[in-house]
Parts: sequence; C-alpha cells; structure tokens
Amino acid sequence: MIQWTALPTPFPFRSGQSISLFFSLIKSFPFSVASSPSSSPSSILSPEESEPISIDPLSSQLLNLLSHPNWQKHPSLKNLIPSLSPSRLSSFLSQNPNLNPHIAFSFFDYLSRLPSFKPSVQSYAPLLRILISNKLFQVAERTRLSMIKSCGTAEDVVFVMGFVREMNKCDDGFRFKLNGWGYNTLLMALSRFVMVDDMKCVYNEMLNDMIKPDVYTFNTMINGYCKLGNVVEAEVYFSKILQAGLRPDTHTYTSFILGHCRRKDVNSAFKVFREMQNKGCRRNVVSYNNLIHGLCETRRIDEAMKLFLEMGDDGCSPNVRTYTILIDALCRLDRRVEALSLFDEMREKGCEPNVHTYTVLIDGLCKDSKLDKARELLNVMSEKGLVPSVVTYNALIDGYCKKGLVDVALSILDTMESNSCIPNVRTYNELISGFCRAKKVHKAMSLLDKMLERKLSPSNVTFNLLVHGQCKEGEIDSAFRLLRLMEENGLAPDEWTYGTLVDGLCERGRVEEANTIFSSLKEKGIKVNVAMYTALIDGHCKTEKIDFAFTLFKKMIEEGCSPNTCTYNVLINGLCKQGKQLEAAQLLESMPESGVEPTIESYSILIEQLLKECAFDHADKVFSLMISRGHKPDVCIYTSFLVAYHNEGKLKEAEDVMAKMAEAGIRPDLMTYTVMIDGYGRAGLLHRAFDMLKCMFDSGYEPSHYTYSVLIKHLSQGGLDLKIEASSINIADVWKVVKYETLLKLFDKMEEHGCPPNTNVFSSLVIGLCREGRLEEASRLLDHMQSCEMSSSEDMYTSMVNCCCKLRMYEDATRFLDTMLTQGFLPRLESYKLLICGLYDDGNNDKAKAAFFRLLDCGYNNDEVAWKLLIDGLLKRGLVDRCSELLDIMEKNGSRLSSQTYTFLLEGLDRTDNK
Repeated sequence: MIQWTALPTPFPFRSGQSISLFFSLIKSFPFSVASSPSSSPSSILSPEESEPISIDPLSSQLLNLLSHPNWQKHPSLKNLIPSLSPSRLSSFLSQNPNLNPHIAFSFFDYLSRLPSFKPSVQSYAPLLRILISNKLFQVAERTRLSMIKSCGTAEDVVFVMGFVREMNKCDDGFRFKLNGWGYNTLLMALSRFVMVDDMKCVYNEMLNDMIKPDVYTFNTMINGYCKLGNVVEAEVYFSKILQAGLRPDTHTYTSFILGHCRRKDVNSAFKVFREMQNKGCRRNVVSYNNLIHGLCETRRIDEAMKLFLEMGDDGCSPNVRTYTILIDALCRLDRRVEALSLFDEMREKGCEPNVHTYTVLIDGLCKDSKLDKARELLNVMSEKGLVPSVVTYNALIDGYCKKGLVDVALSILDTMESNSCIPNVRTYNELISGFCRAKKVHKAMSLLDKMLERKLSPSNVTFNLLVHGQCKEGEIDSAFRLLRLMEENGLAPDEWTYGTLVDGLCERGRVEEANTIFSSLKEKGIKVNVAMYTALIDGHCKTEKIDFAFTLFKKMIEEGCSPNTCTYNVLINGLCKQGKQLEAAQLLESMPESGVEPTIESYSILIEQLLKECAFDHADKVFSLMISRGHKPDVCIYTSFLVAYHNEGKLKEAEDVMAKMAEAGIRPDLMTYTVMIDGYGRAGLLHRAFDMLKCMFDSGYEPSHYTYSVLIKHLSQGGLDLKIEASSINIADVWKVVKYETLLKLFDKMEEHGCPPNTNVFSSLVIGLCREGRLEEASRLLDHMQSCEMSSSEDMYTSMVNCCCKLRMYEDATRFLDTMLTQGFLPRLESYKLLICGLYDDGNNDKAKAAFFRLLDCGYNNDEVAWKLLIDGLLKRGLVDRCSELLDIMEKNGSRLSSQTYTFLLEGLDRTDNK
C-alpha cells in the first residue's frame, strides 16, 4: 500500500493531512477521466504510447467505471476487481497515458489497499509516467519510494534500478532525478538481496549526481558487504564516515558484528561488541542477536546462553528472534530438553513464538523421533492463527519418512496442499527418499510425475535418490535409464550418481561393469571420490579378488584420494572372509600410521571372525585392546560373543554377556534378542525363548522374518538342542516344511507369554510361505487374520499376488491386485509384470490388456511402466507384437513417454531381433 502525505495544487493539502480527507475531497471535484494535454509526453514514456492502441474490453470497462465521480461505490467495481491482476493494471495504465493523474493515482492506491491485490513493481512504472508527464513530482516521489520498497525479489530490484536510471538520465526537460533519500532507499533494496556490485555502481552514481552521502548511506553500504562477511570492504566505508565528520552509530557497529560472525571470526565480533560500550554507543537487540547467532554457528552455545542472560542488565530485552536462534542451536546440538524449556520460558514472558520458532522446534522433535509432540505443535500453530510454511511441513515429512512412516508423510503433503501451502522440490525429495528407503521405488517414481505436473524441476538430488532406490531394489538397468532421463532433463550426473551405480553393480556382483564405469569417469570430468573407491574395493573383496582390491587401495593413495575408516574396514572384512586374520590384524594396527583411527566397527569385524573360528582367547585380546584404546564396546560386538557362545552350547556364558551389557548400559537390539531366542530354543528352553520374545516387544522392537523363522524351527523340532549348521531342518528350509498347525501353535505360545500376534506376525508368516509357493497355507493364514479383525498389509498382498503368478493362478492374482487397489495400496510393477507376461504366455491376451488398462489408471510413472513391463518383461521374452500392442494402448491413453524411453524400446527391439 502506498503512503501518501501530500498532493500538489490544485488540491490545497498541507503535508501531513490525512488521506481520507483527500478521498472525501476528490469525490467532490467534477473530474473528467482524460486530463487536458497540457504538454507533450516526456522521453520516459514508452514509444508505443504515441501510436493508436487497441483497447481491450476490461480497459473499456475500467474507463467507464472511472468516469463516475463516486466510482469507489459503483456496483460494477466489485465485479471488475477479480479480473484485475498486476499485469492487467499495468497494461491498463500503459494503454491510457492521458488518464487524469489524480484518478489514476487514487485508483492505484485503492487497489493497493486491498488484501487480495499486491501491485507488482512493473505496475508502478506506467503510473509514474502519468504523474511525471503531468508534473506531479511530489506524488511521483512518494510513488517511486513505494515502488523501490515493494521489491520482493532480486529481479524486482533490477527492474526498478533500470527504471529509475532511465528517469534520472532524461534530457528533454522531464528529468526526474533521484534525491538522497531515493538513493538510500534503492541502496537498501539492493542490500536486502546482497547485490553489492550494483550497490557500488549506485553509490558512484550518487556521487556523480553531487548528492552527499549521509551516515544512512554509509551504513547501508557497510551492511551489504558485512552480509557477505567482506569486512575489509566494509571498513573502507567506515573510514568514509569518519572522513565526512560523521559518527558511527549502533547500526554501523551491529553490521560489523554480523560481518565478523559471517566470517566465523566470533572473537573479532566480540571485540566490536565491547567497543560499542566503550564508545558510548548503545547496543540493541539486533547487536545481541547477531553475536548470539555467531556463537551458536560456531557451536559455542554456552557462551551464547551467558550473553542471553546478560541482555537484561544492558537494558535490552530478547525478542522472538533471540529465542529462536537459541532454540534452533540447542536442537541442532541434541539438547532438545533445554530447547523446550526455553520455548516455554519465552511464552511465559509474553514473547509469542513465530512460524520460524515453531518450525525449528518441530524439526528438532522430528530428528529426536518425537513425532507426536511435533504434530501437536503443528496443531498449536494453527490454533494460534499461525500459517505453517513449506519448511515446517518439510520438517514433519522428513521426520515421518526417516521413521519409515512414509504413508503418514504423504498425508502431510495432502494437508499442506489443502492449506494452500505449495510443496517445493525439497518436499518431493524427502518423500522420494522415504519411499526409496522403504523399498517402494515405484511410489517414488510416481512422485517424479507429480513434480513435473507442478512445474517443479527435479534436481540432481531427486535423480540421485531415484537411482539409489532402483539400485537398492536390484533394478540396475532402470537406474541406468534414469541416468539418461536425467541428461534429457538438462542435468549432468555427478560423482554421487556414478558412485551409487558403482556401489549398486558391486552389490549385485557385476564388478567388471563397475570397473568399466569407474574407468570412464576421468574422461567425463567426474572426480573419483573415496566412496567410489571403497565401493569398488568392497566389490572385489566380495568376489574374492583381494589382491586386485589392494591394487585399487594403492592406486587411490597414489592419486591423492585418502582412504577412510570405511575403506580399511572393507579390506579388513575381505581378509577375514578369506581366513587371513593375521593380515587383517596387521592392517588394523597400521591404520593410525596412515592418519586413520580404527572405529568400533574395525575391531568388531576382526572379533566376529575370530569368534566364528572359536578363537575365544584371541577375540578377548582384541576386545581388551579395543577398550584400552578408548573404544566402548557396542551392541554388535556383544551380539557377536552371544552367537559364538550359543554355537558352542555355552548358554551360561551367553547370559553373562547379557548381564555385562545391562551393567554397561548397552541396550539389546533386534539381532541380540533373536540370537538369545535361538540360543534358548537350541537348549530346549522354549518358554525362555518366548520370554525373550516378550522382552523384545516390550523394548519396542518388531520381530523380523528371521526371528519367526527361528521360533518356528524350534517349535517344529519340539525344542531339541540343535545347531543351525547341523540341524535336521535348515533355517532356510523352515518355510518349505512347516505345518499349518505349528503356526497356530506359535500364536498360542505368543498369547501365553503376553505378546498376542499382530499384523506384522501374520505378514512375516505369509511372506515366508509364499516364497515357497505354499499358497494354500498362506490363504488360510489370511482368512485367520481377517477373522481376528486385522487388516492385511501391502507386503502380504504383494506376496500373494507374486505367489499366484508363479503358480500360474492368474485369476487369483488379479483378484488380489484388485483388492490392493480397493484398499488404497499401489501394487509393485513387478507384480503387474508377472501377471501380464504370464497371461500373454497362457494366451489370455484380452485379460492381459485389461490388466494393463487398469495399471495405466493407477498413477505410475509412465517411463517406469515402459521400462519394467514392456522392455524387461515382454521384449526380454521375445513378445515383440505384444509390446507394440501395449505401447499403442499407452499412446492412445495419453500416457506420455520421454524420448529416451522410446530409444530404450528401440534398443530392446534390436536386441530381440538379434536373438
């Protein structure tokens, strides 16, 4: 909104009279809409204004409206306002350069006061042209200041700077030069966006115009450079203050505190802070905030808290920013209890938290896995009328994703959209990361489409996450396709992209392909990093090429890429796997000489291997060495001892280890409990095994598929003392031979020990049975679960579908897929591939096409559908005609594919023809 303080004749206003008086008087004047052309237009008018302009209907309606003396009350105004945008206002004023300036000004001001309308900087330009051509310079000056102050982006400032320069340089008698206040306001706008090069130019133009800078000018220049941490350049302008006989003030010194803090030189900032007091310059809350923030950024939080407590003695009260800075720092240092206490204190003292305060606290709580408390704070925000920002929602989404609650995170996306908060690239990246971490890359890929629909450009991070997700699910070919899609979107794969591919190939044993990519990186201009070397070394260790792994190790050192603890650990592990424990121990001992300290994992690898060979004495020595070097044993090392003792039937020793863990405050994890359950099972102590299962539940752990395999094995054997390696039932064969009655017995035992079966129990059992093709027993479990009024999980249905397809029971598979969709689950593309390819193999072409039609309406990424169904499914089976048939369906359905995907299809077709 423009603030008007005076208007020139013929209106007899004195400066300071209220704008309401102006409006009451302007209505009484019988203005015509067009003013008399008392003078020719100045050169700052656009050249088009001298030509006839075709008036659009809205312009005609506005001219008609403004011809009424009481246009503000005219009924047509309310109908016209929704059609008016800043650009249309600008067009209207540009098309009517002879509009009465007073009406033009009052109409512009009326619109700027509306909450729903914010004039753009471009819309000020034609208004200024009208005012200047009519010599209303006083009003034009105020308008120009409002224009400069309204800049919301760096692009706005560039436009305004160009426009005021044009007005400044006119030579035809209508020059409208900037005065000192105008220059200072422009410098302030440039400083806001840290455009220091432009600031320097404007400052020099000010001097050329013979306008003397004042302390406000110098302070603005100092502040701009200090925001960049360029204290040296800022000091040049400080000296100019002194040369001009002016006195530095609070703003001057406060900027220098900021500048030193931006350079991480907090001690110099402290020096300026103390100097202010010595020079009798009062410190304000911004002075304190800048220094407190600097201390927090350098992790000197206790000093920051001390300074915070001293504010009152200096006559300065902390504001919401002070509290927010400290709360944020405490959260980042995992001191969240103190952060919450400070949050409560600020509210008690009447300092209301703002959106940023709530956001940093919500983010801190999410990182501490206190999601319920974070959600509660979001609700408090809404109750207080605060509108959460995209950063607030992103913090919650990230928290839920990292906890594995990706579907809840997706519901947060729905909430933010319903509250008119527009997601950004980071929002989608966090969701994509969550789905990839949960091994649901098909859902992550569908979000890529949603990003593009919203006109959001995926970043390198987006594609790197998707590449990692595909690799994690073993879809290496699709990961490489993403690489090409990435390039099609104008992005260059970076070291993280290639690092993920190298790691993914090595994990799948495709080490030679990983070598090829690795060797090609130099010519691509990609710098090979330690993560890539480590992944490749690990790949060669896993394929028992330990000598080549060490060749790579030497090469990385020669090329100046320093190995880290992970590099050493994969080599130690590789040596141990080949039974070279002595060499592994020597490598571990040599690490400090290379400037790399062994970690707890380094010792753990060696200890675990020694224990596997029952070398308890040697393992104990390494254990003692580790402790002597200041490392505290973790749960993994203790669990390794448990496994070894149970393998030797030493139950008492295993229980002693559990007691030592408790004494050391080490909390058992999922594997620890599972090992103890197995140990008690081997000893025939099934009741103790189920007691341990109850402890696992009570500790907040959900038993794994392997945990249930162990329990079922021992239930099947009646609790006999059996070793995994020598038992009559191998752990991998449990699901092949287990009887349905044994599963019911498992449920009964769980009930007896106070841990009744839940959805995860049924899910683990169904998945185990389906992997072995035991559909009948899995179906009976599903019915039993539903009789207990429990809902089936997505993974259960996926297992049932895949099992049906492998058994060529396609009608049942279709039924399960339809049930999944009805319940809001998005089936994996692998399931559709098995179904559609299977139906085509059986000659059920119509049913295959019907299933494909249903798939296209589910919201999958179209490129991924083509990759996994058409290329990896049909073309790999040689079903070229069927592939062409489904591609035609996609095109007729409007399912657009990238040009790269068409290239992949042609490449797949060529390979099929060659076969």
